[in-house]
Amino acid sequence: MSISSQSLLRSIIVSAALLVSGSAFAGWTPDSESADAQGKADAGVAQTIAAFKTKDPGMKRFFSKAHGYAVFPTVGKGGIGIGGAYGEGKVYRQGKYIGDTSLSQLTIGLQLGGQAYSEVIFFGSKAALDKFTAGNFEFSAQASAVAVTAGASADADYDGGLAVFTMAKGGLMYEASVGGQKFSYTAAK
Repeated sequence: MSISSQSLLRSIIVSAALLVSGSAFAGWTPDSESADAQGKADAGVAQTIAAFKTKDPGMKRFFSKAHGYAVFPTVGKGGIGIGGAYGEGKVYRQGKYIGDTSLSQLTIGLQLGGQAYSEVIFFGSKAALDKFTAGNFEFSAQASAVAVTAGASADADYDGGLAVFTMAKGGLMYEASVGGQKFSYTAAK
C-alpha cells in the first residue's frame, strides 16, 4: 500500500470513527512518532498482553508456547459503506522484541460504525513467523479471529500456523472481521 493510500485510509478511519462513535477514538493520532509515543506504545503492549491473560487465563498457554506473536494494542476500525482499519504493533520471537508492524484493511460493503479493539497474532512455528516478517503479509478474505472471553482460548488452535485473537475496547460496528488485513514489518535496529 502506498504512503498516500495509507494516509487516505487513516483519514477515512479516523473520520468515520469520530463521526459515528464519538469519544472512542478521542486523542488517537496514528502519525505520532515521538519518543514519548514510543514509550507509550511499549506500555500499551504490556497492558494489552496483561488484559488478554486476565480476560482469559488460558491465553497464557499461547504466549508461553508460541514461536512468536504480534501485539496490536489498538486497532481503529470505521466505516460508512467504505471503511478500513489501521493499527501499529510490536513483534516478538519467543518473548523477545524483534520489530515493529502495522496493519491496514480496506473494506467495501455493508458496514456502519466505528470500533477500537486489540489484536494478537500467534505464530505456531518458525516458518509462520518467518513468513510474516519476510515483508508484506496478508490474511485471506476468509481469515477469522477468536473474540477473547473467559475460556475462549480453550478450544482455539492454530490454522495455517496462525492463531488470531481480538478483544473489543470500545465503539460499535456492524461488520467486524480480520479477513483482508495487510501487514508490514520493520526489523528492530
